[in-house]
Amino acid sequence: MTSSEIRSKFLAFFEKRGHVVIPSASLVTPDEKGVTNSTLFNTAGMQPLIPFLLGKPHPMGTRLVDSQKCVRTIDIDEIGDNTHATFFEMLGNWSLGDYFKEDAIRWSYEFLTDSKEGLGLNPQRLYVTVFEGNTDAVKDTESAQVWEKVGVPKHRIYFKDAASNWWPAVKPGKDNTWTGPTGPCSEMFYDITEKGLGDLSPEEFEKADSDQKVVEIWNDVFMEFEKKDGIIVGKLEKKNVDTGAGLERLLAVIQKVDNIFDTDILKSIMDVTQTLSQDLKKQRIIADHMRASVFLIADGVVPSNTDRGYILRKLIRRAVFACEKNHLLKEEIIKLVNVISKVYKGVYINLEDKKELIINEIDKEVIKFDEAKANGLKELVKITDKNISAEDAFKLFSSYGFPIELTVDHAKSRNQTVDLEGFNELVKKHQELSRSGAEQKFKGGLADANDPQVVKYHTATHLLHQALHDVLGDGVGQKGSNITAERLRFDFSYDKKMTDEEKKKVEEIVNEKIKAAMPVNQVTMPRAEAEKTGARHFFGEKYGEEISIYFIGNDLQSAYSKEFCGGPHVKNTSELGTFKIQKEEASSQGVRRIKAVLV
Repeated sequence: MTSSEIRSKFLAFFEKRGHVVIPSASLVTPDEKGVTNSTLFNTAGMQPLIPFLLGKPHPMGTRLVDSQKCVRTIDIDEIGDNTHATFFEMLGNWSLGDYFKEDAIRWSYEFLTDSKEGLGLNPQRLYVTVFEGNTDAVKDTESAQVWEKVGVPKHRIYFKDAASNWWPAVKPGKDNTWTGPTGPCSEMFYDITEKGLGDLSPEEFEKADSDQKVVEIWNDVFMEFEKKDGIIVGKLEKKNVDTGAGLERLLAVIQKVDNIFDTDILKSIMDVTQTLSQDLKKQRIIADHMRASVFLIADGVVPSNTDRGYILRKLIRRAVFACEKNHLLKEEIIKLVNVISKVYKGVYINLEDKKELIINEIDKEVIKFDEAKANGLKELVKITDKNISAEDAFKLFSSYGFPIELTVDHAKSRNQTVDLEGFNELVKKHQELSRSGAEQKFKGGLADANDPQVVKYHTATHLLHQALHDVLGDGVGQKGSNITAERLRFDFSYDKKMTDEEKKKVEEIVNEKIKAAMPVNQVTMPRAEAEKTGARHFFGEKYGEEISIYFIGNDLQSAYSKEFCGGPHVKNTSELGTFKIQKEEASSQGVRRIKAVLV
């Protein structure tokens, strides 16, 4: 079954059940004051419909269905793996005060399993999660009962917490907390193993999910409540249904491939990118970023140094940098744009209509990038120090548009090092000063250090780092971290997969320290004195003569955690909430990666 067939089947299935097919909204969110402008782009299928989910009458009625194009760059560093994409389509059917749980669940099940009107998936490979309840809402036994009624065995229905089964847990808005419709959700997972896993206990299901042996293919959100600044303020006047299924992920399951780039929607694009790089990950980066760029330009975005244009410029330049020769010839751009337009022919007509504009915009940006590289290289060769300072690297980046990746590559060829930690700090400061307003709108670039949720995750990362040492030993070393308003990601040296017991112990330790309401303090001292404190830091990195240390505890000597760090942090660990590890996986040889959330 092709991508076009799946998209058409989905729309036809719900149209037959009284839904009106509505066109995808633009990727660009409105700039006027209102709920939907909290991000620069539409990052989820429900986003364009928020006013109607809050009670505004929709001109097309109370039952709607669509395929919404989305752009999300919050995990841009993950692009190149099997599942992440910056551009994607969300299939969604909507009830605006019409039907609720029973019809939504029944139709979800029918579309997934029916071989004539739907996808014909094997119901014996289907698993379901529902909301376990908390202080905001009761346990969702109603959804569980409906799932049993349509044919899912009781032992394949799992009750899970708000981190998994409440939408949205954390989304943009004031102080990065959600303002808008919200509610519990029920997710469908599919067994993609060759032989089939059969019945699974809750613990076995969690492990299968973590190991990506089962994948989420659908989500029914039951919007009953309204949040303002992250706090539920009451019930919506009408109950709504918001469903979502990622087309690319569905395709991978239906077409029985282990990654989205081997699906028919991306395979023809990959055939072109294979001529531009021999490295698989780089081929995928080019395919993904060029597809996103084509759609953004078609919706009116042009490369620039601010807001939407900045994101587009970043995507194009990352794609060009991934090419073997760090360049795209115009004929190669034409070939890429042509194949992307062909893939979506008859679905998004503006790609074909604006093909010449798209090609010219990308070509102009490639030329500008070539100029930036040439000018930056002239400056770079003047730097003869063994270590390229943070200030020099930042000057190349900000004044010449010279990517830090190029600086690092050039430095390696000359046996130089780059002060990456200092560079990242300078970038953060620059973001805070010149793009603070834009960062409140869009969380796709560097996380905003003024954002309270980012600050919370920063402190949680320090607790996680120490807890890993407690459980796994002092062989653990930090290899990198990425903190956004929605999650933390922490890379560390360790030569094997963590056991479930080890992950559980780490979670318990972090949550113990949170419950202990430990103060977070900061002290500045000379470097030589700072190194004697035992505070964790990157050995071999170049630091200034004055060191800032953040420690968690009453005093530096007895502190549970202490690290060289520029901050910012919360005042007390009690502000963090509950720490939950979502995934532990390999990042590279000898390096593991943890993704975790605060709920």
